[in-house]
Order: sequence, then structure tokens, then C-alpha cells
Amino acid sequence: MPEYFVHDSACVDEGAQIGKGTKVWHFSHIMPGAKVGERCSIGQNVNIGSKAVVGNGVKVQNNVSIYDSVILEDDVFCGPSCVFTNVMNPRAFVERKEEYKETHVKKGATIGANATIVCGVSLGEYCLIAAGAVVTRDVPAYALMVGVPARQKGWVSRVGEILGDDLVCPRTGEKYIVEKGQLKPL
Repeated sequence: MPEYFVHDSACVDEGAQIGKGTKVWHFSHIMPGAKVGERCSIGQNVNIGSKAVVGNGVKVQNNVSIYDSVILEDDVFCGPSCVFTNVMNPRAFVERKEEYKETHVKKGATIGANATIVCGVSLGEYCLIAAGAVVTRDVPAYALMVGVPARQKGWVSRVGEILGDDLVCPRTGEKYIVEKGQLKPL
């Protein structure tokens, strides 16, 4: 008996690795070779590619495809219908699987509903990508990114609260500083 849950309508291919306590919901497909960590929630209609990596404690909401060469570190949140890509210039009639670009989403990052992450970028730890944003370049840790294309609008704390000029988290009291354009906890 597996130490994880898979809904009857979901498909987990032989060779996929799924960690203890993970739940895979309706109509999702986890392909052979995919790696999904412990305590994850894989929502309805999610596809995870053979060369994708999903860390521990990740929450993937409904209608998300995590393609080959997408790496999600621990505690990442992928909002409903957010989009990852893996080729810069796709054509239906040109095979480009050897040109996949790695997309790396670091620990604790949040991607809002319907946001698009263009391949080849890195999203920094605990950053927050607003709903509907289109990320076309690397994102610093703790950055709040909004718009099309996404631009930094400010900073967020480790728990996702927008920071004011004092750089103190209103929820936890954690304090931060900006050094060389990067936010760091004190």
C-alpha cells in the first residue's frame, strides 16, 4: 500500500516517484521519471512531466502543467492555471526537445493564478508573482512582481506580507534589510 494518495481518476505512470503524504487529485497525470516530494498537494487536472522535479510541501492548484526542465523547490505554491513553458520559440513542425530551458522556482516562492513563467528564468526564494503576471526574466528573492511583462513593485516577507518602508513584516515582526538591491532577513 503506497504512503501517498492518488484519486481513482488520476494516472501515475510506472517509474514516477511520489513522496509520503502527497495527494494527487482528479484527472492528474504524473509521467514516468517525474519526482514529487513529500506532503505535496497536486490539484485537479495537473500534468507533471518526466523530467520535472517537485520538492516537499509544494501545492499545485488545478490546471497546471509542470513540464520537463521545471524544478520546484520545497514549499512552492503554484496558483490555479499558472503556466510554465520550456521552449523559447516553439513550432508545431520543429522538434526542439533538446532545447528545453530549465526554469527554477526556489523555496517558498508563490506564483499567482494565471501567471505565466517563461522558460529559462529563476524565481528567488519567497518571491510573490501576482496573478496574471508574465515573468520574462530572473526574479530576486522576496520580490513582489506584477504586470505584463512582470516588474518589481516592492518586497514581501517570508510569509508573503507586503513590506512597507520600514521593511518589517506586519504579521510576524520579522525585520529585513536591502543590501546591494537584494532583500535579506535580519
